[in-house]
Amino acid sequence: MTHDTAFDLRIDRDRLMQSLAELAKVGAFHDEQLDLDGVRRVALTEADGDGRRLVREWFQAEGLDVVVDKIGNVYGIRAGTEPELAPVLLGSHIDTVPSGGAFDGALGVMGALEVVRTLNEHRIATRRSVAIGFFTDEEGCRFGSDMLGSAVAVGRHTVEDAYSLCDADGATIGQELARIGFKGDADPTAMRPHAYVECHIEQGPILAAEGIDVGVVTGVQAICWHELDITGRAAHAGTTPIEYRRDAGLAAARINVQMRDLVESGRFGKGMRATMGVVRTFPGAVNVVPSRAVATVDLRNPDTQALADAEHELIERYNAIAGQLDVTIDWCRTARTSAVAFDDEVQAIIAGHATALGLSHRPILSGAGHDAQEWASIAKAGMIFVPGEHDGISHNPRELSTPESCANGVDVLLRTLISLADS
Repeated sequence: MTHDTAFDLRIDRDRLMQSLAELAKVGAFHDEQLDLDGVRRVALTEADGDGRRLVREWFQAEGLDVVVDKIGNVYGIRAGTEPELAPVLLGSHIDTVPSGGAFDGALGVMGALEVVRTLNEHRIATRRSVAIGFFTDEEGCRFGSDMLGSAVAVGRHTVEDAYSLCDADGATIGQELARIGFKGDADPTAMRPHAYVECHIEQGPILAAEGIDVGVVTGVQAICWHELDITGRAAHAGTTPIEYRRDAGLAAARINVQMRDLVESGRFGKGMRATMGVVRTFPGAVNVVPSRAVATVDLRNPDTQALADAEHELIERYNAIAGQLDVTIDWCRTARTSAVAFDDEVQAIIAGHATALGLSHRPILSGAGHDAQEWASIAKAGMIFVPGEHDGISHNPRELSTPESCANGVDVLLRTLISLADS
């Protein structure tokens, strides 16, 4: 089959959805409140190990050369006619948040696998090799550093530093990779692709609200995470007057309110976002003033400098609140990434193929972090967004994208791959 003819191909929609459904069974749980099935496949847990083994088997079934590197990134490589050239890399992640759904990350990996299955079925050779992969701990919700596998692969973190990161129970990444059998031998910086492309659900409401088939992602906004450890003094809730309290829980609450104030002030741009996703107080009794609070801060902004300015002001507010409430606020930055712009050429290729397929499309900035932002530091990179249902809700069992939307995105991915792999 010629490559011109290859551009007439469509992926197998039913097979793609079946793969997503099979993977969703690994780590499946039932959310009693929503009365829905979700996916809990947190990084380097038993469920993640089971999911990795399943996807690796699927890679092997397609005749791919499977490589596992030292940080646990898994690649399946399909040789091109000129294998000495840098490959084109497709992929995403299969780990989830504790309350996840079936599409976040998984669509990118199953979509990449479907692209390879389609190439194999029609005996289409590509000039460059095609690599498909999934990357360790993209979500960052267990070990506190998101896009970790990709960050190590591109050299932003060292393997040794990554191995030392630990979860709330003290288990390290190095230990957990070995425990589930995915502490590989390959050099994680050996993968140096010509280009990287990722298909992903939008995780937001824009495409669905506007009736758009495909989002051509222009880039990813800057992200900053903090962990806070606030120390006050435990006291009896009934006998301790307010003016005598050193309430760590109140300090966390005030910081949360101050975060919202930073956003609503408008001084850091319309795209500023701030979230306190975790708050834990100790000793955690109804009648005890908290002696300690542990909390997280998530700041995001399309403008890297505006994010830095907001972070600086928030730190000043930590200090002010500590003085006002007579508590100690210790904080550390657990993640910080600059805003990333994706490659103009890749965006144009994606948009061109969407048009050729008769799909409506628009440029869109990603509000969430993705593996693609890491790979963009060493290769020309791009992303394809597909709309989600239920206002694009994600990190939730209600997460849903229709078979038509998923297939549209992966059809664009297939054609984009062929263009890049023959360049």
